[in-house]
Amino acid sequence: MQRTIHITEPDMKKLAALLESWRPAREVDREHARVLEEELERAQLVDTNEARADVVTMNSRVTVTDLDSGREHEYTIVFPRDADLSAGRISVLAPIGTALLGYAEGDEIEWNVPGGVRRLRIDSVQQAAYESAAVRAA
Repeated sequence: MQRTIHITEPDMKKLAALLESWRPAREVDREHARVLEEELERAQLVDTNEARADVVTMNSRVTVTDLDSGREHEYTIVFPRDADLSAGRISVLAPIGTALLGYAEGDEIEWNVPGGVRRLRIDSVQQAAYESAAVRAA
């Protein structure tokens, strides 16, 4: 059973626009877009002022633990144009970016990635500075 994920209204609008305008050339990229679209269809929309600070939104910095290896990773979920894996900025269209979006601290998720199934626990979520005041006020 899938848990409900929470997406803020501004993120939903931006992500819908991204999916509408993005025309990937590679089949694998089209598949990633399709998976993100499915996640957005099942998401519960929340007003930015009512969003919980521990939920992964766009531009959140997320610390996760790989439950199989025990390794800790830190990612910032960004739009494709801002992705830079060497700097920890992962595209929302990458499998792990899509997997984390909308979940909260403490959630454990399983997600198919090119190397197989990854099992991750979200240890912490830090909101982007420009969003933190509105998100934390809730």
